Amino acid sequence: MKGDHIYYKEGYKYQLVRSYALQTKITGYCVSTDYIDLFTNGVLTIKWGYAWDGPSGPTFDTKNSMRGALVHDALYQLMRLGLIPESCRPLADNELHNICLEDGMWHPRVDLWEHMVAVFAAGCAASGSETEVLEAP
Repeated sequence: MKGDHIYYKEGYKYQLVRSYALQTKITGYCVSTDYIDLFTNGVLTIKWGYAWDGPSGPTFDTKNSMRGALVHDALYQLMRLGLIPESCRPLADNELHNICLEDGMWHPRVDLWEHMVAVFAAGCAASGSETEVLEAP
């Protein structure tokens, strides 16, 4: 049986197989999507099935970068969707910094990431810059 079309997005390398939750400093918002919940008390839940691209930029994926990249990507996605304001960006960037340090990342690498994210990631958080939906065939 032949179907019509499929719809998909590119750029994802990883997918959660268990939901993950943590306390963030981003409070006052109540947001729920298919894959991300952010509660007014700052608890962020990223649900199983969520897909993300891992660490971005000229870097490499390591175990001590995965959790930070996951949380950062989910928070930036909420900004792109217009569900939390872009003014939350410094808090999201700080979450990345703190999580990577907690997970044992070398301090100079964390500092370099923090600098690169501050300088180059603004467009990634801009409302309306969500990844394009592709169609096949």
